[in-house]
Amino acid sequence: MPKRFPSLSGYGVTWSANMRVAIVALAITALLALAATTAWFSGRGKHHQSANPPSQNSSSSPSEAAPKPAAGSGSVPKPPQIAEPVAFAKAAAQMLWSYDTRDTTRDQQLAGMQTWMTKESKYVDWASVSGQVPDPLLWSRMADQNQHASATVTEGHYPGAFKQALAEDPSAITEAYVYVVTVNGKQQIAWKKGGGGSEERAVTLAVQCRPNHDCRLAALAPSVTQ
Repeated sequence: MPKRFPSLSGYGVTWSANMRVAIVALAITALLALAATTAWFSGRGKHHQSANPPSQNSSSSPSEAAPKPAAGSGSVPKPPQIAEPVAFAKAAAQMLWSYDTRDTTRDQQLAGMQTWMTKESKYVDWASVSGQVPDPLLWSRMADQNQHASATVTEGHYPGAFKQALAEDPSAITEAYVYVVTVNGKQQIAWKKGGGGSEERAVTLAVQCRPNHDCRLAALAPSVTQ
């Protein structure tokens, strides 16, 4: 059986203190108090790169920090013009759970995903997103089997801790406008000779939705919080 595209919620990506400090400054410390979210909202600084190297299945590297637009995006869709956090997070999750090695190279996959990211370096964690793409060897083996996947999103919502933090201090969001959204759905995978399968998926994302601007993806949390 061909190896499946790794689950987007299966990696324990640890984020550096830089982003954590930024969010604490926004008074969203209630999120950080949870055991499952202590690593949320931190960027990949030098400490992250030296103390927490990518896992064997991760693909983060300096050359992938900024994929070249010329590589194209293959089957990766363009980010939608959506200004509502939950709706954008659902679209982003569907994009992240979908791929097609038949007409999309690994570089194109990364380039397409990059277009969904916020351009504000203070709040973006590209490593947590790009690290979900299989390494070149595994992608090549998947391509040999014509492996591809589609996704169906069933629902998206703000986790309870995030809603509570906002209720306690509604103005806290107004500096970065970074929202936490958990999305649930199902991924369908197929490959040569009629092979295939499906499984439930869940991911918690950080999306930035500034007023009068389309939302953009900021990061993926290392674990799912409902």
